[in-house]
Amino acid sequence: MTPDPSQTDAGPLAGLKVIDIATVLGAPVAATLLAEFGADVIKVEEPTTGDLLRQFGQSIDGVPLGWVQEARNKKSITLNLRLAEGQDVLKKLLAEADVLVENFRPGTLDKWNLGSAVLRAINPRLVILRISGYGQTGPYRHKGAFDRIASAFAGLTFTTGYPDRPPLRQSFALADFLAASYGAYAVMLALYHRDVRGGPGQEIDLALYEGILRSSEGLVTAFTKLGVTRTRTGNRNPGVVPAGQYRTSDGVWLSIHAGTDALWAKLANMIGGAALNPKWRASRARLAEGDAVETLVENWIATREAAALLAELDRVGVPAERLNTAADIAADPHIRARNLLEWNDPRLGPVTVVDVVPKLSATPGKMRWAGPDKGQHNEEIYGSLGMNRDEIARLKAAGVI
Repeated sequence: MTPDPSQTDAGPLAGLKVIDIATVLGAPVAATLLAEFGADVIKVEEPTTGDLLRQFGQSIDGVPLGWVQEARNKKSITLNLRLAEGQDVLKKLLAEADVLVENFRPGTLDKWNLGSAVLRAINPRLVILRISGYGQTGPYRHKGAFDRIASAFAGLTFTTGYPDRPPLRQSFALADFLAASYGAYAVMLALYHRDVRGGPGQEIDLALYEGILRSSEGLVTAFTKLGVTRTRTGNRNPGVVPAGQYRTSDGVWLSIHAGTDALWAKLANMIGGAALNPKWRASRARLAEGDAVETLVENWIATREAAALLAELDRVGVPAERLNTAADIAADPHIRARNLLEWNDPRLGPVTVVDVVPKLSATPGKMRWAGPDKGQHNEEIYGSLGMNRDEIARLKAAGVI
């Protein structure tokens, strides 16, 4: 990785070459996170179907809306890795690359003559990010997974929902986006080891479920040491009272957290009456009588209108927010000022996307272009490998690209 420090507008990862041969969703987004900070990411897509993310969600005139954001700043080429000639083309790309991102089932690349030994011989400095369902090792390494499966395996689904109802899958693809974040983080660790410490390239083995497992707040430790199995508690936090979702008199759902002793004192003063019970000043006592505390808070909030209550909670310093819908988010002045980007796409016209996260003061990330059309950069990338238009046309006719 040899970024030019004078090209700050290009991003801190300018000069980093990434080849993304992955599909839906964690691994490709890991590459996108790198692209948002200036990495030159070449997205390799299967010639007929392309990345399967193109098939998910809403689209307009054949342009998938999710793709616009999640594949931004990438250059798309088509390449059939099942064919020997396609494998040879990939090897040429990897010879000058810094990072390869893939999420095939373990052993797939070996079958395509693209195993670790082959890749290491081509480019010893290559950092390889492998995100698979269950990882490269272990008895389940052969199994595939998607976000829903990974969330179930890591324990999130079983603990989500109400105790008297079936478990619920979380609304967003948390397993994928956590894997993307951990994956991009791991790539930077490997590059630091290579470029600052003088180490070799290396492989990163990340399972799709592991980001959620790492986020499970001591779930396994509590079971192995105390025999405690965390189960579904609805909106209740098993370790914090009061904290939950409450409905106001005008039908608005609010999320309120007053679980610390200091915050509870503020909320109790607002409520008055039974809330001022001295024994509830300590969190352990509130936990012991959680039903009574939560019922009291719920009944009181049911008598208040949302706007006035939110203003009062803000004034005294109790964290609270509406349960925002997509419409609420799109209209919110804070989110609009900080997180939303109005993009003028040549295919879609004006489109609103979530801007780059996190925010760096000296070398911020940015959206340079939206998710590209399939194979949009074939001539540019293959031309850089020395192929002329006739050769590119031949490869296309042969199903290689």
